[in-house]
Amino acid sequence: MIAVLRNSWALLLGMMLLMLGNGMQGSLLGIRGGQENMSTFQLSIVMSCYFLGFLFGSRMAPDMIRRVGHVRVFAALGSMISAVLILYAVAPNWIAWSLLRVLIGFSFAGVYITAESWLNDASSNENRGQALSLYLIVQMIGIIAAQGLLNLGDPGGYILFVIPSILVSLAFTPILLSVSQAPAFESTQPLSFRRLYEASPLGCVGMFLLGGVFSAQFGMAAVWGSQVGLSVRDISIFIAGIYIGGMVFQYPIGWLSDRMDRRKVIVGVTAFGAVGLMIPVFWDVPFWALCAVGALGGAVSNPLYSLLLAYVNDYLAKSDMASASAGLLFINGLGAISGPLITAWMMGLVGPRGFFLFMAVLFSVLAVYALWRMTRRPRSADATSSFTAVSPSATHIVVEAMMSDAEGEGPEGDHPSSTDESKADTTAP
Repeated sequence: MIAVLRNSWALLLGMMLLMLGNGMQGSLLGIRGGQENMSTFQLSIVMSCYFLGFLFGSRMAPDMIRRVGHVRVFAALGSMISAVLILYAVAPNWIAWSLLRVLIGFSFAGVYITAESWLNDASSNENRGQALSLYLIVQMIGIIAAQGLLNLGDPGGYILFVIPSILVSLAFTPILLSVSQAPAFESTQPLSFRRLYEASPLGCVGMFLLGGVFSAQFGMAAVWGSQVGLSVRDISIFIAGIYIGGMVFQYPIGWLSDRMDRRKVIVGVTAFGAVGLMIPVFWDVPFWALCAVGALGGAVSNPLYSLLLAYVNDYLAKSDMASASAGLLFINGLGAISGPLITAWMMGLVGPRGFFLFMAVLFSVLAVYALWRMTRRPRSADATSSFTAVSPSATHIVVEAMMSDAEGEGPEGDHPSSTDESKADTTAP
């Protein structure tokens, strides 16, 4: 761990500052948008646009890096992020914000891919797992700490937009001054959706539904908080609780999933999450209970992301895992685009409680679908992949490297091929 910090401290520090800036912007826009009398539907479009931009950025950034290099892409996109964070306050209009969110989502995707490929290249086979785990922990700490920064000023003014802009600008200084050599960049082509679905229908459907949950949690939480009249302090505590819940329960759920049928774990955690999220739908509960429900939602959704990745890998050859991860991330992104829009629609139907109802419905659908899939094929007796904690905000660079590191000790061919497994599946009654 000391060697990792010595070699990568600048990159890790820079990424923490970046996550402070990124963690502030989503929450801040939800609060400021309410003050500007933007409707829930308008704010849902604003929130969805980030995921739309991120999806495009994750597809286009590799080509940009190959054309002009890591350093130029990193600097250009970093400047774009810093400028957009200031422009939010200059143009408090939902149409302008939507366009800016596309730009900032695109830019963050490119920055993440660039930084993660640097970190991956700078790590050795012996410490790559530690380096990437530390990177994901730093990301989570940055997002949680960002919620505390929301209390340093008035959301109706400029200062809270200036702070993340400064943090993002400072983030690039240690990175660009300390990294001496940019790595060669290779991009993995995702498996076709058809091959992914044949390998694991549950993995594909689950990733799509989970994308909706993530974008609702991290895009609409502040909008919901403004609607029910929470203070900035209370909103920041609620959102931080979502991340803390996800961070605390990653490893316990992962440990359990490596020791039993992962589908049973998926059914159990999603059913538990659905029941918990229905509590504020039917009853008026105090603020501490709302925070507990929010933490429960994060405790289910965050580990479930890693759990679905591990489950899909149970039915893939090692040579297909990297390509599968890229495809699954794309499916997750498609689901994330629709999440805020449907959440806003449900909040329009039943009021603010629609925020919790939407996520409870998605968890319920996933639990029922996982139960049905258990009747369609038996558990693979040869599945030997391991649960690897992965953040939903990580790009395919980290996902591929973490999966490769976790599976590196087993021999090639430990896993049944997707072709063989899909054939077995199609014979089920």
